[in-house]
Amino acid sequence: MTVTFERLKTFIQQAMIKLGLPDADAATVAALMAQADLQGSDGHGVSRLPQYARRIKAGGFNVHPNIHVVHERAGMALLNGDNGMGHLVMKRAAEIAIEKARTTGIAWVNSQYSNHAGPASLYATMPLAHDMIGLYFAVGNANHLPPWGGLDMLLSTNPIAAAIPAGEEKPIVLDMATTVAAYGKVKTKALRGETMPEGWMIDRQGKPLTDPKRADEGMLLPLGGMEAGYKGYGLALIIGLLAGTLGGAAMGKDVIDFNHDDDSVTNTGQAIAAIDIAAFGDVAAFKASVDTLVRDLRNSSRMPGVDRISVPGERSHGTRVKRARDGIPIAPALQRGLDQVATELGIAKLG
Repeated sequence: MTVTFERLKTFIQQAMIKLGLPDADAATVAALMAQADLQGSDGHGVSRLPQYARRIKAGGFNVHPNIHVVHERAGMALLNGDNGMGHLVMKRAAEIAIEKARTTGIAWVNSQYSNHAGPASLYATMPLAHDMIGLYFAVGNANHLPPWGGLDMLLSTNPIAAAIPAGEEKPIVLDMATTVAAYGKVKTKALRGETMPEGWMIDRQGKPLTDPKRADEGMLLPLGGMEAGYKGYGLALIIGLLAGTLGGAAMGKDVIDFNHDDDSVTNTGQAIAAIDIAAFGDVAAFKASVDTLVRDLRNSSRMPGVDRISVPGERSHGTRVKRARDGIPIAPALQRGLDQVATELGIAKLG
């Protein structure tokens, strides 16, 4: 099945209203979730709706949060999300960072008591409209990564995203986990009945694990894989300290696995930074330089068998264009789950 962006957004919004979110908050969450699917971040969009619904019903999310600033200075703020939907918390964090960066040039905002907010790029790209660079960091919502050489799950995928504006070219947008694959991709493989490639996960004996339905028996591999995974491990640790520990949010053994716990407060930590390009020089000149670099990369010599050299963000942009035209695909297993949510909430099914 495929659905239009508008239909998907309306479906999510109706579900969120039925689950108790105020109309404006439901519209915000729905727009961001649908944008995730539009750009191809299938593991972070509507596929999360059944899980969100369970957590809301169990009291795991606060549907009427008092999202407020706890501490702030000219170029920073600490935002308490009051256990609200992470989409609402991080949208507000981005808005604060952008507003502060207009004056200070650079602004950093940490969040505590937030929740899963979808793909990192949704928030890293928000400063782009203001001729700013966006950076995003987060502690993942479940630990699937042990310290390098260990077995205890003390770290998560801890994603990082960066968005840099260009002139005539599309923005450069990097969105990645510190593991070889994000756990959302594992969940998507399970929903589609597909196997995982070797190199995503290993079991506790160090053997490849390719069945996504057995993911709980194994661990994600950090960036660098079996040979240089200490690099991904180190990056996951640093990002977790910046996004979690710095803001008084959960990190390490305190992280709640919200895949198996619907009612505990996760105290998810995230951070976003906005950098005003005008504080460093001429905005047009900067964008022109980015354009030049993108074209130099794209037009550089290619290895045999390589048709095109791309830059981060091109694939997501292409997916947005294609899905806006042809519709957003919904896997059969996901459709069944969404139909069940619709029935329970008394709203029209997505199809």
